Amino acid sequence: MSKASREDEEAATGGAYDWRAVRRLAAYHKPYARPLAAAAGLTLVLTALRIAQPKFTQYAVDWYILPRDASGLRWLALAYAGVLLLTFAFTYLQTRLLEATALRVTCDLRVRLFEKFQRQELAYYDRTPLGRMLTRLTADTASVRQLCTSVVTGALSDILLLVAIIALMLSLDWRLTLLTLITVPPLFAVAGWFRRHVRRSYDEARVRFTRLYSFLHECVAGAPTVQLFGREAESLEKLDGLNRDLMRTNARISIYQAVFTPVTDLIGALGVAFVVWYGGLRLGHGAPVRDVLSLGALIAFVQYAQQLFYPVRDVLYRFNSLQSALVASHRIFSTLDLPVALAPPARRRAGRAAGRVEFRDVWFAYRGEEWVIKGISFVVEPGETVALVGHTGSGKTTIANLLMRFHDAQRGHVLFDGTDVRDWDARELRRNTALVLQDPVLFSGTLGGNINLGRDDVTPERVEWVKRELRLDDFFGRLPAGYETEVRGRAADFSPGQKQLIAIARAIALDPPLPILDEATSVIDAETERVIQRALGRLMHGRASLVIAHRLSTVRRADRIIVLDHGEIREQGTHRALLDAKGFYWQLYRLTLPSEPRPRSAADSGG
Repeated sequence: MSKASREDEEAATGGAYDWRAVRRLAAYHKPYARPLAAAAGLTLVLTALRIAQPKFTQYAVDWYILPRDASGLRWLALAYAGVLLLTFAFTYLQTRLLEATALRVTCDLRVRLFEKFQRQELAYYDRTPLGRMLTRLTADTASVRQLCTSVVTGALSDILLLVAIIALMLSLDWRLTLLTLITVPPLFAVAGWFRRHVRRSYDEARVRFTRLYSFLHECVAGAPTVQLFGREAESLEKLDGLNRDLMRTNARISIYQAVFTPVTDLIGALGVAFVVWYGGLRLGHGAPVRDVLSLGALIAFVQYAQQLFYPVRDVLYRFNSLQSALVASHRIFSTLDLPVALAPPARRRAGRAAGRVEFRDVWFAYRGEEWVIKGISFVVEPGETVALVGHTGSGKTTIANLLMRFHDAQRGHVLFDGTDVRDWDARELRRNTALVLQDPVLFSGTLGGNINLGRDDVTPERVEWVKRELRLDDFFGRLPAGYETEVRGRAADFSPGQKQLIAIARAIALDPPLPILDEATSVIDAETERVIQRALGRLMHGRASLVIAHRLSTVRRADRIIVLDHGEIREQGTHRALLDAKGFYWQLYRLTLPSEPRPRSAADSGG
């Protein structure tokens, strides 16, 4: 295995077990101190009820059964039944309190994790597998839930029960107690072996689960590509390999568990056998009077001995669950401790902007000094439409990402309304823009809900106006449920053109000071494009607009065209002026529109 692979696995498992995570988890439990305190109080009550049960057997045998006196046996039996009912009721109440608290803590952690993911810059999503993020949100938080419900409170209950049982056993007979405790060291030895092996297997299982989760997401998201290139067999083979790796790891864990439980039961049974043997010799049969043990006391002692091994085994078993929860906690808090690359400013600009954009000698690189943007400077005034054109990879979309602060420039300044975007509140900055992507996303919900996205500032009247302007009824009015049609999955029921129509309607409904269009009409037919261009003309009128274009036919009416090449501005001007210059734009135009008549310049026409 390579060093990089080992480092990746170390990151996946969370590395060393950090007990500081327990203190941090305690902070998440602090708001729920009352139900936890109530559960702890119930633990004390339940411990008393459980250790009282063998005493009923002792008293029944010694006071009523052996003397053949049944006068009080009925009341003793009723009292025993009452203890069992109380045990049931308090156990139910404790379980409800713990589960409710654990669910709330888990919910809080998931919200914090999701918030952290949303605040990361786009580069984080590029380098982090989605399966790993989903594992943090699901499997890891589920492990932390066990920490509250079964590990901490369960361990407290087991320890209290263990101490109480040993105290009662000593009160009954100290010799039998010592004989019983002889079996405890072998229990710890077996548990230590189990813990060492299972911990490594748990770590390995988490790594393999994350890999499987990531691969499944890739295959589901890329199903059309897999089918198009006939990769079903290869994908199935890889899935089978990942699945079998996970299966073998889990099977190894099952083997350890299958060995651990019967071995500890065997050790416990041997302890009980010693008690029965030695206690039987002490029932009379020539033993000194002071060493004689009553039959009821022996039966109660046997019951206590049987109870003794369950909390011992459970404490050791829960220790392994605690290790698993600590690993998950470490992974969760490592994610929560990720620095936010786009940190919020001390003073935040907010409010509706006029829409003026300025780039001042901006340099940007995704890695090191591999500059994607090199010394870019330009201004977009309110009411001006500026188009960015260039080959794929020239930096067009990166400029839009810098403007909306999905990334921060390493050098220079990006200004919006004269204020550096770093000094804007990110939410307010993006509320002043509307980005229409070439491949838009529709969210689950209704079709109409995808237009306003639940924004309070998008009124129903505004939505109805957008529907009329874009003639959306011609495209969606014929659907059985109209705009109440549910969007499911990846919106496969809608064509790319329909999805782009909804995205454009969404942008117009938001009424932003600065619309940004990334080839917004690339998958729409000519007739629909005319309708949209007319509506976009109204949207852009009187406000700044930034158009990212791959098809040069869509930018002829732009007030200014900026031509990019390898992250630098090669030239800028109007469509006609750039053609007359016969420079880089003229070459792009000839390459992208070979079927159109060659444009005549002013020089060609003698003008």
